Amino acid sequence: MADESYPPELRYHPEHDWARADGDEAAFGITWFAQDQLGEVVFFDPPEVGSTVAANEPYAEVESVKAVSDVVAPASGEIVSVNNALSAAPEKVNDDPYGDGWLVRVRLSDPGELDALLDADAYRERLASESSE
Repeated sequence: MADESYPPELRYHPEHDWARADGDEAAFGITWFAQDQLGEVVFFDPPEVGSTVAANEPYAEVESVKAVSDVVAPASGEIVSVNNALSAAPEKVNDDPYGDGWLVRVRLSDPGELDALLDADAYRERLASESSE
């Protein structure tokens, strides 16, 4: 398992998803907190390349030993690639959620949507307030 971290260069969705911008594309994945809550990830059901995703809507499922969870898109766009390595090694989501455990790459239809997401400090604050409720 990776140590808890929230890299400052990423943007975070309140549903525990991240986006790493790269021009008009972005990689999406789930945060350390999400994989920790899920437990050991055993299956990732990716969307089709070429399909579109909408911000704040589920686009894929991650299955763990505990539950099946929807993965929510932090921004809208077209899927340009999926992390096929997760088919054989879904535990990469637990081991390296921001690196080898990325889920999809998306050509953003509106890169400005990323500006509405949380930065690392705001995401940490949200986690702290959720855990104290």
